[in-house]
Amino acid sequence: MTLIDWLIVLVYFLLTIGLGVFLSRKASQSMEDFFVSGRSLPWWLAGTSMAATTFSIDTPLYICGVVGSRGIAGNWEWWSFGISHVIMIYIFSRLWRRSEILTDAELTEVRYGGNTAAVLRGTKAFLFAVPINCIGIGYAMLAMVKVVDALELWQSLGVNPGENIKIWSVVGVSVIVLVYSGFSGLWGVVTTDFFQFFLALLGAIAVAIVAVNHVGGIHELIPQVQQASEIDVLSFFPVQFSNGSMGWNDAAGITATTFSAYLFLQWWSFRRSDGGGEFVQRLAAAKTEAEAEKASWFFNILHYGIRTWPWIIVALVAMVIYPDLEDKELAYPKLMLDFLPPVMLGLVVTSLIAAFMSTVSTSINWGASYLTNDLYRRFLKPNASQAELVMVGRIASVLVTVFGAIAAFYSTDITTVFRLVIAIGTGPGLVLILRWFWWRINAAAELTAMVGGFIIGLITSIYPQQIIDLFPIFEQILGDFGSNLLFISVVTALLWITVMYLTPPEADATLDKFYRRVQPGGIGWKRQRERTGIPAAQNLTQDLIRVIAATLLLFGSMFAIGGFLLLQSLTGWISLTVAVIGGFWLRQINKRQPVSMPRPGLLKDKG
Repeated sequence: MTLIDWLIVLVYFLLTIGLGVFLSRKASQSMEDFFVSGRSLPWWLAGTSMAATTFSIDTPLYICGVVGSRGIAGNWEWWSFGISHVIMIYIFSRLWRRSEILTDAELTEVRYGGNTAAVLRGTKAFLFAVPINCIGIGYAMLAMVKVVDALELWQSLGVNPGENIKIWSVVGVSVIVLVYSGFSGLWGVVTTDFFQFFLALLGAIAVAIVAVNHVGGIHELIPQVQQASEIDVLSFFPVQFSNGSMGWNDAAGITATTFSAYLFLQWWSFRRSDGGGEFVQRLAAAKTEAEAEKASWFFNILHYGIRTWPWIIVALVAMVIYPDLEDKELAYPKLMLDFLPPVMLGLVVTSLIAAFMSTVSTSINWGASYLTNDLYRRFLKPNASQAELVMVGRIASVLVTVFGAIAAFYSTDITTVFRLVIAIGTGPGLVLILRWFWWRINAAAELTAMVGGFIIGLITSIYPQQIIDLFPIFEQILGDFGSNLLFISVVTALLWITVMYLTPPEADATLDKFYRRVQPGGIGWKRQRERTGIPAAQNLTQDLIRVIAATLLLFGSMFAIGGFLLLQSLTGWISLTVAVIGGFWLRQINKRQPVSMPRPGLLKDKG
């Protein structure tokens, strides 16, 4: 890092803080302004912010580690969530916008009633705001420390720091994030997200181009990659076709059990199966239901269609250039340091800092929304003024940042922590889906699923060997990530189904009120439709068909781009055909979509 590189980073910091201060007025009027931007976000800004949230400094490092150890097929660990994200577009985005909540924890007391619902809301808010959210902040900070270390940023300033100093330097960057997110709330977060996302994306593309050119282009890279690893690195799917039949590819980097868990289990069993979490904040902040749906589509295009392949290409180049690198996650920053000239290095380092800041700012604001809306206002001071709630939101932002910094000191490996986040979030997904479409799901069932999945995932992830020593029968289950996810899901399901049938359903008045507000489709609310006389605002059958068509379009497009980029023309043409079929099918469905009718009963239920 030369002086010009540092100046680029400094200018970026100053512009970000200035933008946050400029937008601070928009966030100071009410808690709704601070946490959901007054429900006035346009779709393109909400969708870009969703994409920026999922693109942190840890992401390219994580993908370098995945591709280096498990091949391209290892990316199904996060590709599989594309299924739930497509479902979010057509099934859940409008439902979340109609619910008009600030956080997904608040929905619990819209959907359920009584003391159990209150306990569920408080428990969910605490778990999401503190342990789950702060673990995420912690491993984003860990990735930042790895980049600082690999790029020798301190050394370029003539300093040789210890490990703790490196972490404190990252905490210092987080304080800058806290300044603009604390001043300007979600408006500041999403506005800076817009610029940070495209800066980070351009940085990833720049590294990919420089890295590929260094090895002589794609045509030279492909054969070198195949020779650099014992596994079938270039396979998109861990399956193979032989003699007209399909079978498992033994050379793939992931097991059949793990791939099956990714494809058939993980996306619906995870705690974000209905689009929950940070995405809900953006959907709730969208101007209208239609804007929320568009935002979801835009996110999917950016997240899966556009930025997947720059990361993967860089990971492939790293395998060739650094075949003996012990920590494969460090390949990305090493490529930057070794091959980027001054100015470009400063811009790409700034792009990584931008990616880090976008994710951390979202996590800070998101965590603070739970502490303020679902704990302070709900349980401590229900009659607090809007000015007081905004102040509490800013104080909560500080607390979340501190907890995240503490988590950073205990994080060691990005991929391991990522899998921990998946494990502790696995289990409640099915309940979260069914609560929208089946009246019988009650608060006790969701509480059991959430807490049960968290505890089982935590124990099996942190203490697998101790469990195996006590119960050798679990060795095969806990020794495979996919089997462990299945174990967590099955045990959690047994718990919440049992509890649901041992406890009474929600009161009719509670169910009727929820139905009037959200008006979901499906046979699960037939009784409420008859009781209220209000038709569903959602055609669930048609929306499910649209999900299938959109899934073909999204994944077909993604693999077509990858196939042609990596000279796998057969995969590219087959995937393109799938994408065209999906796109044509979706267009025909949308042409038959009837004009949305006014939703009677929605406005009268606002109180």
